[in-house]
Amino acid sequence: MKWMVVLMAAVAFAQPSARNAITKASEQQRASAARQRESILKQAAVLGVRLTPAAAESPPAAETAATGSPCDTFSAESAAPLIENAAKAQELEPRLLRAIIEQESGFRPCAISSKGAKGLMQLMPDTAQDLGVQDPFDPRQSIEAGAKYFKQLMTKFDGDLSKALAAYNSGPTTVDQAGGVPDIAETRQYVDSILRKLELNKSVSK
Repeated sequence: MKWMVVLMAAVAFAQPSARNAITKASEQQRASAARQRESILKQAAVLGVRLTPAAAESPPAAETAATGSPCDTFSAESAAPLIENAAKAQELEPRLLRAIIEQESGFRPCAISSKGAKGLMQLMPDTAQDLGVQDPFDPRQSIEAGAKYFKQLMTKFDGDLSKALAAYNSGPTTVDQAGGVPDIAETRQYVDSILRKLELNKSVSK
């Protein structure tokens, strides 16, 4: 009986800590979502774009992740100048960045993947930090950092678009180990989908 009493006491002690951790995580996610909405509004104001109430009040990232409901998309009109500027800065094709964003997040600024990638260009936290991103849900920061990261991959793989795309999806180490596009269904589908968007007659699928 003693071990049962000890066990019950341990559970009772652990539950408040667990609740506190969940509450803290939830608060952090709500704060991130609030920053994301504020960033969108500021960016829209700079571009002179009027957002509808629905677009301005996107669902919090925590709710999006929990319910699977998509947040509002970032309009093509708002995204176009950001894509153009980032592409020009990194000497990339704007349509390439547009295709990556469409494939990665469907132009949803508050998108969060099951692996923890965030924002329009779905940057992983470590990558975003290395690139100086302060708010991964800010469209401008996400696009600029994503473009910079993709340029780094293009340089690493000597301009091989398929390898760079594969590395953006599965990581450069995976591509190095495979000696090319890895035999991973998700990655091959990812590369093929973007190449089709660019209307390039290439395929890496078997």
